[in-house]
Amino acid sequence: MKKGIHPYYHVVEIAQTDGTSFLTRSCYKSDRMVLDIDSKSHPFFTGKQVLVDTAGRVERFNKRFEKTKLIKDAKGGSNASA
Repeated sequence: MKKGIHPYYHVVEIAQTDGTSFLTRSCYKSDRMVLDIDSKSHPFFTGKQVLVDTAGRVERFNKRFEKTKLIKDAKGGSNASA
């Protein structure tokens, strides 16, 4: 290995959201990493996912699509023969 080109690889303590911690090796800048979210608190892993209401997005899309269709119809034609 060449000297001076590799990052500092050392033991790091990982603190999880529930208070548990474990040691691993990493190139992380500090000796301790505190997680904001992990597999014990993330909704995907806990099964407590909140469904995002996408109806507003769909309605907005349909509104824009209707406007575009009205403009095309007003210009005199739809390209139905394809």
